[in-house]
Amino acid sequence: MIDPRILRDEPDRVRASQTKRGASVEVVDAALAADTERRAAIAAFEEKRAAQKAFGKQVAAAKGEEKQALLAQVKELAAVVKELEAAQAAAEERWIEALKAIPNVVAEQTPPGGEDDFVVLEEIGTPRDFAAEGFEPRDHIELGRILGAIDLERGAKVSGSRFYFLTGVGAQLELALVNMAMDQARAAGFTQVIAPSLVRRSAMEGTGYLDQGGGEDVYRIAGEEMYLVGTSEVAMAAYHSEEILDGASLPLRYAAFSPCFRKEAGSHGKDTKGIIRVHWFDKVEMFIYADPADAEAEHERLLGWEKEFLDKLELAYRVVDIAAGDLGSSAIRKFDCEAWIPTQGKYRELTSTSNCTDFQTRRLDTRARYGDGTGPVATLNGTLTAITRAIVAVLETHQLPDGSVRVPAALRPYLGGLEVLSPVAGG
Repeated sequence: MIDPRILRDEPDRVRASQTKRGASVEVVDAALAADTERRAAIAAFEEKRAAQKAFGKQVAAAKGEEKQALLAQVKELAAVVKELEAAQAAAEERWIEALKAIPNVVAEQTPPGGEDDFVVLEEIGTPRDFAAEGFEPRDHIELGRILGAIDLERGAKVSGSRFYFLTGVGAQLELALVNMAMDQARAAGFTQVIAPSLVRRSAMEGTGYLDQGGGEDVYRIAGEEMYLVGTSEVAMAAYHSEEILDGASLPLRYAAFSPCFRKEAGSHGKDTKGIIRVHWFDKVEMFIYADPADAEAEHERLLGWEKEFLDKLELAYRVVDIAAGDLGSSAIRKFDCEAWIPTQGKYRELTSTSNCTDFQTRRLDTRARYGDGTGPVATLNGTLTAITRAIVAVLETHQLPDGSVRVPAALRPYLGGLEVLSPVAGG
């Protein structure tokens, strides 16, 4: 949640952020009212509690009938204090809930607007001109069949729509991409992690994923307060929950591998074929704990590592600055890297990186001890590789006329030196 001091001292800044997101400003006024109510409840309780203590001293010094009279008053006052304590607790709870209803205050640089109002920051590489090469590109579905790499029919048979099997070189491609990502992360100083895909409700709430559409895109285990994560960001944000970190050790950088699960609620009719938009995929996610003063610089570094990985895959892509209305509740700014998908004739998201400042750590009670005392910690996240979309981009971008696929040079060592993925018999 946001820093309460920002709400109290700069309410107009919070209102402007809500407007930029295309969200209601009423939540700001509601939170301010809840804060006023909470402060009044605290004052009322403390006043009566002080009177109760003063009465206690008088009772101790009194004797006889006077003492009995005072005891009767103390009893009445104790009941009032108990009621006021309960009222204070209730006001505190309403205040916290009102504060949680406010998403993070977006960065000044974040563009206003919704999903289509992103700003293109740069374009890297040139989309391949298949017409000039004299052949029509195949989509990843056909290439996956020819190569014996993707089995959609059996995925649907076993698990339903938006599921798949990666087979043969498809499975090899996944492992190669994961290993290349992990090697890059390790070389950059990241600690490698295999993260759980099941987390408690506190982790989901702490990262803000239940704020978005009431958590409608999240899989929940029936009968348990356990959830399947849509990204290992959730587990990694909760990794240091309820801890005080050593400020001198920051930044802490982790590269976490995990399966990811998404209902894809609201995507009816979108990307129903292939493995662009699926219910399960594997991902290597970068996650950083940083001094808030360094968060913006760390965000740029995350983007740089994502670009480095896409460059290794020899893809044409662009970097976009996501508009405020398309941000999750935790992020103040997000960059997406979108690769050119030849058969769709457009760029599609392959990676994203978000600066969440101290929004998540306030909920998850993660702080750090700095030279001048204990203070907040910022969290940042960034996709290093989301397997299914990376496979789509590699197959479609590097295909050859006969349905084989050239392997990018940087990926070859992770495929045993293989330079070309060749069609299989009967493919």
